[in-house]
Amino acid sequence: MNSLTLLWVFIGAGLATFLIRLSFIAVEGRVRLPAWFRTALQFVPAAMLSALIAPDLLMRGGELYVSPLNARLVAGLVAIVIAARTRSIGWTIVGGMAALLAMETLI
Repeated sequence: MNSLTLLWVFIGAGLATFLIRLSFIAVEGRVRLPAWFRTALQFVPAAMLSALIAPDLLMRGGELYVSPLNARLVAGLVAIVIAARTRSIGWTIVGGMAALLAMETLI
């Protein structure tokens, strides 16, 4: 793939992303969305974040790897517990990274 083709791919992807986001902003106030749809939209960020993180925690080499020896899974669970107890992003990151480093050092 030459660089000009790649440039057009980037421009097209950027334009598509922009138009999708603009569509929600442009119709705000003009279109009344159903209550169930507005309620469902509240869960989109958490669902997207989960979809991005879960494969990294649960998969190794394309296969499911649920084990106490899976350092990333253990660190993720530690981070979830810290987040639930402290509600602090900073402590969640520090605790999760400390757990990950400790597990990788021990394994």
